[in-house]
Amino acid sequence: MRYRFMGKTGLKVSELCLGAMTFGREMDTGESHRMLDRFVEAGGNFIDTADVYTQGASEEIVGSWLRGKNRHDYIIATKVRFAMGGGQNDLGLSRKHILDGIEASLRRLGTEYIDLYQVHAWDPVVPLEETLSTLNDLVRRGLVRYIGASNFRAWQLQKAVHISRHNGWEAFTCLQPQYNLLSRATEYELLPLCEAEGLGVIPWSPLRGGWLSGKFHRDMSAPPEDTRVAAAEKHGWGENWTNYNNEYTWRVLDALYAVAKEAEKTPAQVAINWLLSRSAVTAPIIGARTMAQFTDNLGTADWSLSAEQVSRLDRVSALPVTYPYDDAAERQQRAGRD
Repeated sequence: MRYRFMGKTGLKVSELCLGAMTFGREMDTGESHRMLDRFVEAGGNFIDTADVYTQGASEEIVGSWLRGKNRHDYIIATKVRFAMGGGQNDLGLSRKHILDGIEASLRRLGTEYIDLYQVHAWDPVVPLEETLSTLNDLVRRGLVRYIGASNFRAWQLQKAVHISRHNGWEAFTCLQPQYNLLSRATEYELLPLCEAEGLGVIPWSPLRGGWLSGKFHRDMSAPPEDTRVAAAEKHGWGENWTNYNNEYTWRVLDALYAVAKEAEKTPAQVAINWLLSRSAVTAPIIGARTMAQFTDNLGTADWSLSAEQVSRLDRVSALPVTYPYDDAAERQQRAGRD
């Protein structure tokens, strides 16, 4: 597996990150440990979890796997933000919840430090200065090596970068957004911002909840019962059948399957490899409910789509854009500089 620097930092991570959201949920401890072992055998060193994943069980499973290993060989990432209890201060990005959260995550992971500590989402209530100053303190205390954000909008991320820079605080080094062939609005502002500010990008849901896995075809009238899309339809999650059963999705999937056949790869491997072709992306986060799915995802590493194949997927999945994101706006901006 190849390695990349995280944004403009000196931190080197594997080109694929193992997401541990299924640990303790679809996968028990033994299965999760086997998946971690297989990931490391393939050259992976980057593992992402969160305190809220199965209410701490995911962190505990990663922690039990870490015991007896050389901790410094692995880049361990986790997150804080969402509810970890029923108390008034058991959620959010306040100083209290972050400090409580880091102590609990360190305990569950069985480690003295976290390599990448991310805020899981924006908190509209807590002042950003309170959040960022607390994260800065954690880095200064040696409990955290790097900090990052997930699920921020562009203005939120830029504001955070500016406040940290203005105060001389540790700044975000990466963003973890949703990004895939069926979710490209991330390109409007977030990716250009990350490139301009030197932030790495570690996309979650590279297969959009299974839509890009190869299980779905035009002739279907409903999702297979054992898929995440079927569960999403029942629970109202974003990747549900109602949201994606449309001509745009089927057109993207048609092109994806054609490229996969040409490349002699699976659709999932092509979809993730397309992400690796994006200049802003550091490492897509792969997660799986079974070892078979995981093994297939690992086949993404160590090869690249051709420029023509990337271009074809770009064209078919392109979203309609209007001002100020269209070419006319760019021409107008260039003209203003001439």
